[in-house]
Amino acid sequence: MRLELTRRADYAVRAMLALAVPDGPRPQSVRRIADRMGIPPRFLPQVMQDLSKADLVEAYAGRHGGYRLRHPADEISLLAIIEAVEGDTRRQSCVLRGGPCGADGFCAVHDVFAGAQDDVLDRLSRARLTDVSGIFERFGRDAIDGPGGR
Repeated sequence: MRLELTRRADYAVRAMLALAVPDGPRPQSVRRIADRMGIPPRFLPQVMQDLSKADLVEAYAGRHGGYRLRHPADEISLLAIIEAVEGDTRRQSCVLRGGPCGADGFCAVHDVFAGAQDDVLDRLSRARLTDVSGIFERFGRDAIDGPGGR
């Protein structure tokens, strides 16, 4: 069983971690966020646009422009970040049949998997950016990539 982020959600979480641990008084540019967090710079503008549309970050234009968190990091959940770039994260297809869940009844494991999904979503909704940004602040990129990198 896999529980992993899409690349887009991974980049969104990394970008938000960079903004939660400021790098000076100015907003952070896409280039700076990408460099700090090991994100390919060509993908980050779209991710930042989604985060801005979701009201999670503020965008500042101009020579010294960039991004800042719109809300305190302790008010931003990991689920909000993930759903800003992925949309609704609830599984829509049956784990056994592959088709739409509930279209022709529910499979034998529906309640177990639905409960597990609810538990994961609840945990992500309770986890705040500050819960993980402290780890990043202490360990830097190794907290994201692991000691050997990605």
